[in-house]
Amino acid sequence: MSNANERNKNRMSNNPRDGERRERRERRGRRNRPRREDDGLKDRVIHIGRVAKTVKGGRNIRFTAIVIVGDGEGRVGKGMGKAAEIPDAIRKGRDEAKRSMKKIPLAEHTIPHEIVGEYGAGKVILKPAAEGTGVIAGGPVRAICELAGIQDIKTKSLGSNNPNNVVNAAMNGLESLLSPQMVAKKRGISIDEI
Repeated sequence: MSNANERNKNRMSNNPRDGERRERRERRGRRNRPRREDDGLKDRVIHIGRVAKTVKGGRNIRFTAIVIVGDGEGRVGKGMGKAAEIPDAIRKGRDEAKRSMKKIPLAEHTIPHEIVGEYGAGKVILKPAAEGTGVIAGGPVRAICELAGIQDIKTKSLGSNNPNNVVNAAMNGLESLLSPQMVAKKRGISIDEI
């Protein structure tokens, strides 16, 4: 009986698609689960893309991963990793996201004012919301808001639904937010006068 099991194992491992199927199964349940690391940062994988390049001997398959990293206190970053294996792509994306972290001005539980972020054909409208509203956002924008520590916000994604463009548009919008202190300093007046 054990010989039959070994033969089946060998037969299955020779199938070139087995590895692909296994990877797909493994990442099914993990995609939106935030992971906490030693440095206090949480990360979330937004998108995993498979890129197939046709070459003389067949196809070269590589993976791209878009990863968002945040501390939940106003710092958030986005990274994109590319590698032959999914875990390597995610690791590279996480490393890039850590390097590209930006500080976002928050007004307690929401953002200070309404803003529209644009990148390419992607456009994301970000509006402050009353306490208790929650994060009203879809897909990539929700991950960015949650990891940045924004608890109440309304968003709408317009134009391109390419995850890379949507993430970049949301990040551009959040980066261009101005806190009351920044506006007061820019105008040369006190915060009370605003």
